[in-house]
Amino acid sequence: MTDTNALRPFAFVLAVQDLERNTAYFRDVLGFRVDWADSTDWRILTRGGVRIMLGHCPDALSPAATGDHNYFGYLEVDDVNALHDEIAQKGAIVLQPPVDRPYGMRECTVATPDGHRFVVGQSIA
Repeated sequence: MTDTNALRPFAFVLAVQDLERNTAYFRDVLGFRVDWADSTDWRILTRGGVRIMLGHCPDALSPAATGDHNYFGYLEVDDVNALHDEIAQKGAIVLQPPVDRPYGMRECTVATPDGHRFVVGQSIA
Protein backbone atom coordinates (compact mmCIF):
# COMPACT_ATOMS: atom_id res chain seq x y z
CA MET A 1 0.00 0.00 0.00
CA THR A 2 1.39 3.41 -0.92
CA ASP A 3 0.86 6.59 1.01
CA THR A 4 -0.33 9.12 -1.56
CA ASN A 5 -0.11 11.83 1.09
CA ALA A 6 3.51 11.13 2.01
CA LEU A 7 5.47 14.30 2.54
CA ARG A 8 8.57 14.91 0.44
CA PRO A 9 11.10 17.71 0.75
CA PHE A 10 10.68 20.54 -1.72
CA ALA A 11 12.62 23.59 -0.54
CA PHE A 12 13.81 25.65 2.38
CA VAL A 13 12.01 29.00 2.20
CA LEU A 14 13.96 31.99 3.48
CA ALA A 15 12.74 35.58 3.85
CA VAL A 16 15.61 37.86 2.84
CA GLN A 17 15.96 41.61 3.06
CA ASP A 18 18.20 41.95 -0.01
CA LEU A 19 17.25 39.46 -2.71
CA GLU A 20 20.13 40.18 -5.09
CA ARG A 21 22.82 40.06 -2.38
CA ASN A 22 21.54 36.74 -1.03
CA THR A 23 21.12 35.26 -4.52
CA ALA A 24 24.72 36.18 -5.32
CA TYR A 25 25.93 34.66 -2.03
CA PHE A 26 24.17 31.34 -2.60
CA ARG A 27 25.35 31.24 -6.23
CA ASP A 28 28.90 32.61 -6.07
CA VAL A 29 29.96 31.53 -2.59
CA LEU A 30 27.91 28.46 -1.70
CA GLY A 31 27.83 27.00 -5.22
CA PHE A 32 24.09 26.94 -5.85
CA ARG A 33 22.62 27.23 -9.33
CA VAL A 34 19.90 29.83 -9.94
CA ASP A 35 17.00 27.84 -11.38
CA TRP A 36 14.35 30.51 -11.36
CA ALA A 37 14.78 34.27 -11.39
CA ASP A 38 11.70 35.25 -13.40
CA SER A 39 10.04 37.05 -10.51
CA THR A 40 10.98 40.32 -8.85
CA ASP A 41 10.33 38.88 -5.38
CA TRP A 42 11.49 35.24 -5.55
CA ARG A 43 14.54 33.16 -6.52
CA ILE A 44 14.88 29.38 -6.54
CA LEU A 45 18.39 27.97 -6.22
CA THR A 46 19.63 24.37 -6.12
CA ARG A 47 22.75 22.46 -5.29
CA GLY A 48 22.55 18.70 -5.50
CA GLY A 49 19.26 17.67 -3.93
CA VAL A 50 18.89 20.88 -1.90
CA ARG A 51 16.54 23.60 -3.08
CA ILE A 52 16.35 27.09 -1.53
CA MET A 53 13.56 29.57 -2.19
CA LEU A 54 14.51 33.16 -1.38
CA GLY A 55 11.63 35.53 -0.85
CA HIS A 56 12.22 39.29 -0.90
CA CYS A 57 10.96 40.66 2.44
CA PRO A 58 12.78 43.96 2.98
CA ASP A 59 10.79 44.88 6.10
CA ALA A 60 10.95 41.47 7.81
CA LEU A 61 12.71 40.93 11.11
CA SER A 62 16.35 40.10 10.51
CA PRO A 63 17.12 36.41 11.12
CA ALA A 64 20.15 37.54 13.13
CA ALA A 65 17.72 39.17 15.58
CA THR A 66 16.08 35.80 16.37
CA GLY A 67 19.13 34.30 18.09
CA ASP A 68 19.17 30.52 18.07
CA HIS A 69 15.91 30.46 16.11
CA ASN A 70 17.65 31.40 12.87
CA TYR A 71 18.74 27.85 11.94
CA PHE A 72 16.87 26.62 8.88
CA GLY A 73 18.42 23.29 8.00
CA TYR A 74 20.83 20.47 8.58
CA LEU A 75 22.50 19.21 5.40
CA GLU A 76 24.57 16.04 5.09
CA VAL A 77 27.60 15.61 2.82
CA ASP A 78 30.20 12.91 2.21
CA ASP A 79 33.17 15.20 2.95
CA VAL A 80 32.46 18.19 5.19
CA ASN A 81 36.12 19.25 5.16
CA ALA A 82 36.13 19.52 1.36
CA LEU A 83 32.89 21.51 1.33
CA HIS A 84 34.19 23.80 4.06
CA ASP A 85 37.41 24.43 2.12
CA GLU A 86 35.48 25.07 -1.11
CA ILE A 87 33.12 27.66 0.33
CA ALA A 88 35.53 29.24 2.82
CA GLN A 89 37.96 30.20 0.04
CA LYS A 90 35.06 31.94 -1.74
CA GLY A 91 34.21 34.02 1.34
CA ALA A 92 31.52 31.97 3.07
CA ILE A 93 30.41 33.14 6.49
CA VAL A 94 31.67 30.11 8.44
CA LEU A 95 30.63 30.39 12.07
CA GLN A 96 32.15 27.05 13.12
CA PRO A 97 34.72 25.19 11.02
CA PRO A 98 34.45 21.38 10.91
CA VAL A 99 34.54 19.79 14.34
CA ASP A 100 33.78 16.28 15.59
CA ARG A 101 30.70 15.99 17.78
CA PRO A 102 30.13 13.31 20.46
CA TYR A 103 27.03 12.07 18.63
CA GLY A 104 29.05 10.78 15.67
CA MET A 105 28.93 13.71 13.26
CA ARG A 106 31.62 16.08 11.97
CA GLU A 107 29.91 19.43 11.45
CA CYS A 108 30.44 23.01 10.40
CA THR A 109 28.04 25.93 10.72
CA VAL A 110 27.49 28.45 7.94
CA ALA A 111 25.51 31.70 7.86
CA THR A 112 23.95 33.81 5.13
CA PRO A 113 24.34 37.58 4.74
CA ASP A 114 21.00 38.14 6.51
CA GLY A 115 21.91 35.83 9.40
CA HIS A 116 20.16 32.56 8.55
CA ARG A 117 22.26 29.64 9.75
CA PHE A 118 22.58 26.01 8.70
CA VAL A 119 24.73 23.08 9.70
CA VAL A 120 26.54 20.76 7.31
CA GLY A 121 27.41 17.36 8.73
CA GLN A 122 29.19 14.16 7.85
CA SER A 123 28.91 10.85 9.69
CA ILE A 124 32.17 9.81 11.33
CA ALA A 125 30.92 6.37 12.37
